Amino acid sequence: MATESNTHLLVETLTAQRDAFLAQWTRTVGDDLRGRLSVAELGRELGELYEAIVQAIGAGGLDGRGEAFGETRSLLIELSRNRARQGFTPTETARGVFVLKEVLEPSLTVDGESARAYLQFARLLDDLALLTTEAYVRTREEIISSQAEQLLELSTPVVKLWEGVVGVPLVGTLDSARTQVVMEKLLQTLVDSDSTHAIIDITGVPTVDTQVAQHLLKTVVAARMMGAQCTISGIRPQIAQTIVALGIEFGDIPTNASLSDALRQALKEIALDAEDDVRGLL
Repeated sequence: MATESNTHLLVETLTAQRDAFLAQWTRTVGDDLRGRLSVAELGRELGELYEAIVQAIGAGGLDGRGEAFGETRSLLIELSRNRARQGFTPTETARGVFVLKEVLEPSLTVDGESARAYLQFARLLDDLALLTTEAYVRTREEIISSQAEQLLELSTPVVKLWEGVVGVPLVGTLDSARTQVVMEKLLQTLVDSDSTHAIIDITGVPTVDTQVAQHLLKTVVAARMMGAQCTISGIRPQIAQTIVALGIEFGDIPTNASLSDALRQALKEIALDAEDDVRGLL
């Protein structure tokens, strides 16, 4: 535990040499980041952090997890999140805190009392640097998750092929998460476009196994519940052989070798439906 004399010495030294310490800290971190942040922005961030650390030590000692360091932790978390978004590494982020130890070492190791204070302060900075790593990792996970969702959205387009006909060109593996996105987008597009036919094209799906077939069937059932006729196109010879070998049953779901064949069939059905409507009016 930090003694009162150690905390008093730290606060006194940090306050008396604030400008020199802060200038050196900013300059060293700026060199590490190779000019990717402006001196003004870096000086503002580190200046706020420096003041928060000094105030926290004066109010609550050197326990980085204590209530007095609440503002310091908030500033570090925000700094770490910014670094993660800006593309800096976790090492560069944590070193921004560690550098302060290097800056203070010459001034706080001149005698036994100051050396003890410095060691306690160094342990505090170690804890705070670990906090930056945790915050950085959480932010990167959030960014990666968000990017994955965006890629999922982009990889599952639902397009209007003709009046009353929408298509879902699938590319890549079809898993549970992607199936859910396809289903939601397809159903919404059917409502928005008032379409009666949906074509799910699997030309870009490398393989169809039992699991992929189940995902396709779920999507077809959902579309049918919305009153849409659903066709699966893009059944290549290799895919057809695999489906037969696995004993996968598509039941009464229409299939076509190509998207153009499926579209042609859908247009014929729309024309027949229109003729039936006309006969019904006569």
